[in-house]
Amino acid sequence: MFEYKNIKINYIRYGNKKGVPLVLLHGWGQNIQMMKMIGDKFPQNDILIIDFPGHGKSEEPKGLWTLNDFVEMLHSLLENLNIKKPVLIGHSFGGKISLIYASKYETKKLILFGSPFKVKKNPNSLKVKLLKKVKNLPGMKKLSEIAKKHMGSEDYRNASPIMREILVEHVNTDITELVKTIKCPTIIIWGDQDAAVPLEDAYELSTYIKDSAVIVYDGCTHYAYLERLGQTISIIESFIKGDKHE
Repeated sequence: MFEYKNIKINYIRYGNKKGVPLVLLHGWGQNIQMMKMIGDKFPQNDILIIDFPGHGKSEEPKGLWTLNDFVEMLHSLLENLNIKKPVLIGHSFGGKISLIYASKYETKKLILFGSPFKVKKNPNSLKVKLLKKVKNLPGMKKLSEIAKKHMGSEDYRNASPIMREILVEHVNTDITELVKTIKCPTIIIWGDQDAAVPLEDAYELSTYIKDSAVIVYDGCTHYAYLERLGQTISIIESFIKGDKHE
């Protein structure tokens, strides 16, 4: 366990500490196990996988965390473990954290799976505006809370109050300008049936990162990297082949 801002962060580290460090970051509502099946295929590398705060065996933040708080927690952990210039491998929320990290700190390479980076237009925006008006009426506050639960995403409904606040913060944080500053080589893997983050976002992301390429998995969803795990492993192997520990 690693302690940061008075909360305990669960992580596992294994493999070869003399190898190139691979840091694997899971998506929202997931845990270490979602990335371990990748890490296990690289015994020659220094593997680090974490449970993000509020996920798996890690404690929840005591208050509202911004995406930058997650990035600084990751940086603090890497410094504590003396891991420098990592290859970051992130799915969804973990990919978004990877993007911000790479815009701020030295990163060898990025491998992204269905990683959001901009704010989506909310089709429920009109409903939300109406809900805000309704909840100010006498006796309607409790009813509005019930409605909010049913209008939110599954991730939102399953989260605790503080994690809901953090999820809203994440969804409403656009990192497009940060992404444009990333210089490390980047592979962007996406399912063409991704209903959470559309394929067009992958191509847009690639236009912002100069040294990047998009690989599309036909017929795959937001979890494309797992649906074609063998192909994902092969791509990672080819991408990091010849890299040396620094």
